[in-house]
Amino acid sequence: MKQRILVSALGVGALAVAGLTAQGAAAAPTPYAAGKHAVKVCSTSTAPHTASCYAYKLVNDKGVVPASTTPPSTGLTPSGLRDAYKLNGLSANGRTVAIVDAYGYPNLERDLGVYRSQFGLSACTVANGCLRIINQTGGTSLPRFNAGWAGEQALDVDAVSAAAPDAKIVVVQANSASFADLGTAVVTASKQAGVVAISNSYGGGDAADSTYGTYYNHPGIAVTASTGDNGYQGGSYPASSSYTTAVGGTSLVAASNSRGWSESVWDGAGSGCSTYNTALSAAASFDTGCAKRAMADVSAAADPGKGGMAIYYPTSKTASTWAQFGGTSEAAPIIASVYALSGNTSGYANALPYAHPGSLFDVTSGSNGSCPTTQWCNARTGWDGPTGLGTPNGAGAF
Repeated sequence: MKQRILVSALGVGALAVAGLTAQGAAAAPTPYAAGKHAVKVCSTSTAPHTASCYAYKLVNDKGVVPASTTPPSTGLTPSGLRDAYKLNGLSANGRTVAIVDAYGYPNLERDLGVYRSQFGLSACTVANGCLRIINQTGGTSLPRFNAGWAGEQALDVDAVSAAAPDAKIVVVQANSASFADLGTAVVTASKQAGVVAISNSYGGGDAADSTYGTYYNHPGIAVTASTGDNGYQGGSYPASSSYTTAVGGTSLVAASNSRGWSESVWDGAGSGCSTYNTALSAAASFDTGCAKRAMADVSAAADPGKGGMAIYYPTSKTASTWAQFGGTSEAAPIIASVYALSGNTSGYANALPYAHPGSLFDVTSGSNGSCPTTQWCNARTGWDGPTGLGTPNGAGAF
């Protein structure tokens, strides 16, 4: 199992976290202690045409998350996330973000309630109409529990809550992690009233839109997809689809600059060129170096130790606890939420950032591996593979 030793070089100063309160007073992650490392939340799928979720969690030197009734002081909070991406003052105005994942999570509503209460966010429940949980065909008979994918769902709904607290959320649970079942769930999500964005925090190997594209082809709805957590590896579907917004990942830390934050490439952020799918016409002038579809388009916080979110997640079918999660699974629902805040998802939403690159924070440092064409794995001014055009600076690029 892949592990990353996470030692932050951040100093503890005026911008460090002093502690968490019910109102989410902690605005930024502090250094994570040496010896902590990140492990995958879901097992890696080896079956063809099957996806794995792209969430990571921080564990101790024994490989476990100790049970806790309080969030990790190092985790990114809702107030910190909204400050980093300049989302304060923006409203989703009742728009809905859909989350598509595999398998069931019986205590999703309960755990989401714990998260939102901790950070002073309004209740989001089935009863008040903010939350819906359905199966891949829209019914209420939900799939069997899977601990890994349930942890992914917890990250996804908490990330939407943090970025767009007034957005409604519909969670569509696929019967399995097959491309066919997840794709069916995406189609169902697209048919739900009020849905303006659909987040997909999973992927498999590169695949062809000619086979699976109909699942993700929904003009007028922003369909986001994580690029993966293994660095420069080539395409990962559905992020490599011409119909999705491919979301890479960054390391996000507090800084004594005018923004109050700095970002660099998270070395796990997936990037590469599809061998199957058509390049985005909107990206034609951005020198991607790819003959076909290039990923990523944009990015957001993903490093489990530097910008990983404090979330409340299930450790079993009945028990849950606080932990710090990351991966490009964190980034995809953040970007879906920013689309919901913008209210502008006409046409193919993945073209919008290319028309407004100046409304993004350009990420210009860091690398996610070795590659034959430098921009595929190294940050630079303008577009690069790990971070795309950059991260949200408000919702103007979306």
